[in-house]
Amino acid sequence: MITAPQLRAARSLLGIDQRRLAELSGLSVPTIQRMEASGSIIRGNVDSLMKLIAALEMAGIELIGEGAASQGGGRGVRLKTGIDPARASDAGDAEPGGGLP
Repeated sequence: MITAPQLRAARSLLGIDQRRLAELSGLSVPTIQRMEASGSIIRGNVDSLMKLIAALEMAGIELIGEGAASQGGGRGVRLKTGIDPARASDAGDAEPGGGLP
């Protein structure tokens, strides 16, 4: 499974736009846009999800499941449990140094 925030983060790490991800995965730009706009876990055609995941993995992304450890040993980023990403963008204004709870 892959979530919309994971997809957006993966694309950001790779430094590619939705158009390039569509090319790499063989999917359409509207499909990528729809996936990224999902609330959390991306739902859709299994074939499309497999193409997306395969393209991200071929590009160097390791998708880490909930509660799983990274097998690659490289650096990574994970959202802390209980953090609302929508609130996180406002939290930086709360106090110096980020201010996230």
